[in-house]
Amino acid sequence: MRVLLTVAALVVGAGTASVSLEDLEFHTWKLKFDKSYGSVEEEFQRKMIWLDNLKMVLEHNMLADQGLKSYRLGMNHFADMDNQEYQAMFKGCLKSFNRTKSRNASAFLRQTGSAALPRTVDWREMGYVTEVKNQKTCSSCWAFSATGALEGQMFRKTRNLVSLSEQQLVDCSWFSGNQGCAGGWTEHAFEYVMHSGGLQSESSYPYEAKDGICRFNPKNASATCSDYEELPSEDEYVLQEAVAVIGPISAAVNIDRQTFQLYKSGVYDDPYCNKQPNHAVLVVGYGTDSYGEDYWVVKNSWGAQWGEKGYIKMSRNKDNQCGIATFTSYPLV
Repeated sequence: MRVLLTVAALVVGAGTASVSLEDLEFHTWKLKFDKSYGSVEEEFQRKMIWLDNLKMVLEHNMLADQGLKSYRLGMNHFADMDNQEYQAMFKGCLKSFNRTKSRNASAFLRQTGSAALPRTVDWREMGYVTEVKNQKTCSSCWAFSATGALEGQMFRKTRNLVSLSEQQLVDCSWFSGNQGCAGGWTEHAFEYVMHSGGLQSESSYPYEAKDGICRFNPKNASATCSDYEELPSEDEYVLQEAVAVIGPISAAVNIDRQTFQLYKSGVYDDPYCNKQPNHAVLVVGYGTDSYGEDYWVVKNSWGAQWGEKGYIKMSRNKDNQCGIATFTSYPLV
């Protein structure tokens, strides 16, 4: 009987210690990401979701440690959200869009002739890319993709890197077909800049993550756009050529998978990723890792606390995984 009581006490103690450790880890995570909840009930619910996500992360990373996965997951600022809630947060970021321009992209295609493309390209190292930004809860991914591509082309032209205003696009490009924080399309943003007289800098028209009244002043424009090119759809080689020859390219990918939600590092390779894009991003380079995995270097707009300091390496030459080559374009300046 005494032995049974001792074992029971140890089991209870172990359970208590386990719960305490979970509480401590959850509390540490909340502090790291400045999380707070409106009630004890909400906090309990969030903790349960967090624990479910933690279990998935640990299981996935065990497979990565064994070389069975090419990427790792992490407990980022989305770790207290279930996948449906996460998807709902970004739903509608890209609105429906009918491409009307020629897909020949004659401005650059085959400029390299018979010359081989570079094995790796990273425009961050050449000064074309601004710091990682954060769209927050505004469905303005399209604006961040557009400014990123325009920032790169303006740097190519002027050798001066200026962070451009997503908020101006959110506030002012409605007549070009965008809907502010309710979603839009990168090409509509380029069209707006073409016809409006330019785009101001981030510093002169800062981001607010909400719809506002247009206050654009053409005298303060830091960038212009004369036209834009759309690349042929679903062609990863053409996208590779464009990235190598032109610079950062606006693209769109599907972000629905929980593995994307909790991505931390490595080459993201999820064969179940839907090919219908629903989130705009910026392709800033490409390469091949030490295991022979081809990848795209993609700048996201969820802040530096997501992924590899705000970036993700996405599988390249895997049958257009996540739709990365489906909608790609760049501005002419």
